[in-house]
Amino acid sequence: MRTVREITFDLLRKLELTTIVGNPGSTEEPFLADFPSDFDYVLALQETSAVAVADGLSQSLRKPVLVNLHTGAGTGNAMGAIVSASLNKTPLIITAGQQTRQMLLIEPLLTNIDPTVLARPWVKWSYEPPRPEDVPAAFMRAYATAMQQPAGPVFLSLPMDDWEKRIPEVDVFRTVAVRQGPDPSRIRDFAARINSSENPVLVYGSDIARSQAWNAGIALAEKLDAPVWTAPFAERTPFPETHPLFKGALAPAIGPLSRQLAGHDLVLVVGAQVFRYYPFVPGAYLPEGAALLQITDDPSAAAKAAVGDSLISDAGLALEELNLRVGERTATRSAPQRAQPAEADRTARPMLPHAVLEVLRACTPDDFVLTEEAPSVVPDMQDVFRIDHEDCFYTFASGGLGWNLPAAVGLALGEIRSERNRPVVALMGDGSFQYSLQALYTAVRRKARLVVVVLDNQEYGILKEFAELEKTPNVPGLDLPGIDIVALGRGYGAESARVETLDELASAYSAALAFEGVTVLVVPITRKLKPLIG
Repeated sequence: MRTVREITFDLLRKLELTTIVGNPGSTEEPFLADFPSDFDYVLALQETSAVAVADGLSQSLRKPVLVNLHTGAGTGNAMGAIVSASLNKTPLIITAGQQTRQMLLIEPLLTNIDPTVLARPWVKWSYEPPRPEDVPAAFMRAYATAMQQPAGPVFLSLPMDDWEKRIPEVDVFRTVAVRQGPDPSRIRDFAARINSSENPVLVYGSDIARSQAWNAGIALAEKLDAPVWTAPFAERTPFPETHPLFKGALAPAIGPLSRQLAGHDLVLVVGAQVFRYYPFVPGAYLPEGAALLQITDDPSAAAKAAVGDSLISDAGLALEELNLRVGERTATRSAPQRAQPAEADRTARPMLPHAVLEVLRACTPDDFVLTEEAPSVVPDMQDVFRIDHEDCFYTFASGGLGWNLPAAVGLALGEIRSERNRPVVALMGDGSFQYSLQALYTAVRRKARLVVVVLDNQEYGILKEFAELEKTPNVPGLDLPGIDIVALGRGYGAESARVETLDELASAYSAALAFEGVTVLVVPITRKLKPLIG
């Protein structure tokens, strides 16, 4: 008989789960003892960063990643990032140590009390094995659950005294299906309704990117000669934003979104919720005379849709079936191509976000990875950085700040592992940067190729825009003076500088892109606000 740890590590090898991202604690040390040389432990300095680094790495490599947290206290720290991983549909196997079984009844310090409860409802499965013998099989079930659609994180609470127990030899490894196809009669009905539509419009969501279905999505749009919108708050780019049929991102508010779809009699939503709204702006869910069809791999997203008929399926498999069943349209009714961005005033001081982004885009190579956590400049970013490659834009689906910087570190580690070696650019607000800045430590120590551009307006600009929309004047806590971001970057070992002009930015950013390491560039921008909903 061998130990629980030996058998579990053998299973993890078969599952190719040999990278562990974590922040270790005393209850995890028995699991990590005599750490195998063929495994890699990626140290993060806080549990939020650990989960988000793993999230970025998992998305980059398109495979699950193991996360190691410190009992209930560490899981509590990590909950914000777990929410993001859940909504990002990232298959993480999250583990946390538990106190010794003999003491659980009296709840000593660092007990994970009610261990399966804390991570819910943001994990697909939460479990503490009742016996040491069940630990390997629990990992196998966790892997299967995380990978099956809709993919997402799972949680295991693991008592620290289980690892040295000797148990009968067992091989629990098995394979599982990870995609689900469309119901044949339902997809035929959807195709017939599309064929009978006079003026359909397509709304694509992030599941298309996760399903590697860009080409199938392009083929359907071109076959229908239908305009394509991105669903609100899409965390991945599902369609090339330079394509003639691309219209832009839908407004995340009920009335304005409905008006954007006016004139269409059928709305086909693929790989997205119907819809992510915020703020509340009332109106009809759909324009008059329009019907909606939704394709999603998530039964919950189908159940909570306010309007429309739904089909449960992997986005890519459904698009392939539709491409076989819909007819090609000869009459063109497509709206004009999306207008090219107008050049911003480059003489303005402080610098305008649009002008800053123009400089960044002009200096960025064709092959890159971009993350974004600067909410008040998202419309400008979408105007300037028009993504036309798969798997090069990532952000959080949750809206919870603190994900993008450590996720960018994970994405950069993924570029090293995959040998693609694309530079990763993290576009951050000065407020967002404060949430998980300790992730810089992991990036520097791992020699990640990462450029962090901090847009510094010394305020929570997006909250001031909300305050104007909601007519709530004099809200406290929205200004952020007195933060030396350059010093913070240098403190973690990153090359850091503040640039005061667009010329300085172009020079410093180009050097940062060429540098095989981590750079933090602080860029002061105007405090002038824009309307939250255009």
